[in-house]
Order: sequence, then structure tokens, then C-alpha cells
Amino acid sequence: MTTILPIAFEKVSLRDEGKILLDQVSFHLPKDCITVLLGPNGAGKSLLLKMAAGLIVPSSGSVLWAGKKAGKPNARRLGFVFQTPILLRRSVRGNLSHMLRSSGFSGADEKRRIDEALAFARLEAKADQSARLLSGGERQRLAIARALSTDPDFLFLDEPTANLDPASMQGIEMMVQQAKARGVGSLLVTHDAGQARRLADDIMFLGQGQLLGQGNVDFMLGPAAPSPVRSYLAGKLDVDGEVL
Repeated sequence: MTTILPIAFEKVSLRDEGKILLDQVSFHLPKDCITVLLGPNGAGKSLLLKMAAGLIVPSSGSVLWAGKKAGKPNARRLGFVFQTPILLRRSVRGNLSHMLRSSGFSGADEKRRIDEALAFARLEAKADQSARLLSGGERQRLAIARALSTDPDFLFLDEPTANLDPASMQGIEMMVQQAKARGVGSLLVTHDAGQARRLADDIMFLGQGQLLGQGNVDFMLGPAAPSPVRSYLAGKLDVDGEVL
């Protein structure tokens, strides 16, 4: 598999009607790692995620994939999982088939990948059921398996376990860890510090559109973390990122 990693931001800003949504953000995402993006509501986490995936173009600065300016997203290279899964009005198998055929897979290769994805999502018994009838956790497992079915280099996940019960959350986290074992890097948005501790190799903290801290788990969730991170973890940041 030809890699497009790492992904890098170079002084990236995003403005909308004069309002600064992301401000001079710079970082790089390491290969084969799970990077967790923490921060209060409204910090710009989802915007950053979509920009890293090439879904939003920055107002200034550069988003680079393997040193080259990011272009149109390629489903065979990048996978994206939204907080609320976007599923087609088809069976579970049909959702997987549509993704694979749209990405150029067919015949025996398509069938093999569908079977592998169903097993990975633990949905073999529901392959011919309407995807719209799955539970919340099952829908998210399908969305992740679908995103990974094309063997992408990188996976973007926007709060994939929001509003899920603990068992469903554990299942999703296991899939993200298994993706890492396959060599797929991930950028995952979450509000859950416990989840960050369980999954992250690296943590980035975003506040008021700025990158206010980045480092390994022990540093970013420990007593030496940057002040905004400690305030956030202590529940002392409001929705605008101001200290209460």
C-alpha cells in the first residue's frame, strides 16, 4: 500500500464572515498511531478533522499529505466516520458493496472484502437486514467497517462513541485499536478523557480555534499538562474555552 502519511498542518487558519474558526494551527500526525483530539464544544475540532481529511479547504496555510498539498479525498486512501453514521437505504451488505464498487472493487475481491468487513463489524448475522434497523452501536460498527473496507491509510472519527452504552463503546474502541494493528493511522475526536487514555498514542488539545497543547498521554493527562488542558479536565472551561 502506497502511503500518503504523515498528514501535516502548516499555519492553517479558517475564517467565516470575518470570524476566525481555526487560527494558525500547525502539527503533523504520525504514522500508524491513534491521535486523539480533545477540547471544549465550539473549539473547532470537527472543522479541523474535516480539513485534515480534505473535506474543507483552509482560508490560509497548507494541509499536506506526504508533503504534497491535500486534494480531493479518495475513499481508497482516507476513511471518515461521522458521529451519526450516514447509511444508505440498503442492507448492511448493500452499504458495504456500494462503498467498494464506488472505490473500484468488483467481483471476487469485492465479495472477499464484504465478508471480511461483516466479520470485523460482527454483523454477519445481519448482513441482509436493512442498515437503518441496526442499533446505534451496530450502525457505528458498520460505518467503521465500511470506511476500512478499502484499506485506507488514515481513518478520521468524529466522536464515534457519543451517546453509546459502555458495551457498544468498548466494541468501537476495539475496532479502532484493530485498525491501528493493521497499520491504519487515526485521528479521533472525543470529549472523554478516559477514552483518550485508553486509545491515544498522542493527544492534541484545541481551544478557541488554537492548538494549545500536544504530547503523549502521560504528559497531556498528567499534572505537567498545559494549563488550558488541566482546566478542561477539571471541568473549569466553559463552551467558549474560557476558564470559569
